Amino acid sequence: MDAGATADRCPRRRVIPSVAGMLIGQSAPRPAARVQQLTKTYGSGEGMVHALAGVSVSIRRGEFTAIMGPSGSGKSTLMHIMAGLDAPSSGQAWIGDTKITGRSDTELTVLRRRRIGFVFQAFNLVPTLDALGNILLPFDLDGRRPTDAERTRVDRLISALGLSGRLRHRPHQLSGGQQQRVAIARALATAPDLVFADEPTGNLDSRSSRQVLGLLAVASREGGQSIAMVTHDPIAAAYADRVLFLGDGRIVADKPRQTAEQIAAFLLAAEPAPETGSATGATTTAATQQVPA
Repeated sequence: MDAGATADRCPRRRVIPSVAGMLIGQSAPRPAARVQQLTKTYGSGEGMVHALAGVSVSIRRGEFTAIMGPSGSGKSTLMHIMAGLDAPSSGQAWIGDTKITGRSDTELTVLRRRRIGFVFQAFNLVPTLDALGNILLPFDLDGRRPTDAERTRVDRLISALGLSGRLRHRPHQLSGGQQQRVAIARALATAPDLVFADEPTGNLDSRSSRQVLGLLAVASREGGQSIAMVTHDPIAAAYADRVLFLGDGRIVADKPRQTAEQIAAFLLAAEPAPETGSATGATTTAATQQVPA
C-alpha cells in the first residue's frame, strides 16, 4: 500500500509532506515531539524542588494538544524542555526523530529556528518592524528569503488571519488580538514541525481569545500543524483534540477532546483537599475520590 492510499483513509486531515513520506506499513505517524523519563529538579538538599518526575509522553503529529495543570505542576517546564529552551536533569527529548538532549546551544538555536514555531502570551513582536516584517522574521533570522512556494503560503496565512490591511502597521498600531494573529502567522510561516503556544490567550479579551484559539485549531485540523498549548483555561483547552493534565511533575491524565465543563470538573476534583476537617474539605475529598481514570 502506498502513502497515497494511507492518506485516502484520513479524509479529515491534510497530509503534510513529513507524514506522506512514512514507511509503508507503518500504522501511525511518528510523533512530532516526545520525551522519555524526563526529570527536572531545582536547588539541592532540603530545598530541592522536583518540577518533573519521570515524565514520558509524546505530542502526536497533526494534533492540537493542550497541557494543563495548577501552578507549579510542571507544565511550562515540560514545554520548555520539549522545545529545547531548557535542559532536563535526566531523561531524553526528541523533535521528530532528532534527539535534542545533549546538543549545543548553537545546534538548538538552529533547530528551533527551522523546525519549531512559538506563540507567547506576551506576543514578542519586534517593535521596529511592521506586521509583515515580523511575520517574515524567521526567514531573515535563517539568512534567506522565502521561496515562491513559501511566500504563497505566507500570503494565504495573512489572508486567512485577516491581516491583509494591517501589514504596514507596527505592533503599537495593532490591537492585542491583531498582534497575536501576527505572532501566529510568524509561528506558522515556515511550516514548522511543531508549534508551542504558551498561554496564548492570557492577555486577550474573550472575543480575541476565541479568534486565536479557532485559528490554532484550524492550523491543526486543516493545515496538519502539530500544536502544543500550555494553558490554565478550560475554555481554551476545549479547543484541543487532546488534553494532558499534570500534577506534581507527573502526567495524571491523558484525555481526548473534552468540553470546558468536563475539564473544569476534572481540575476541581483533582485539587488536594484542605487539611482541616471543614465541610468544604469533606466535599473536596469526596469529589477527589470520583476523579475519572
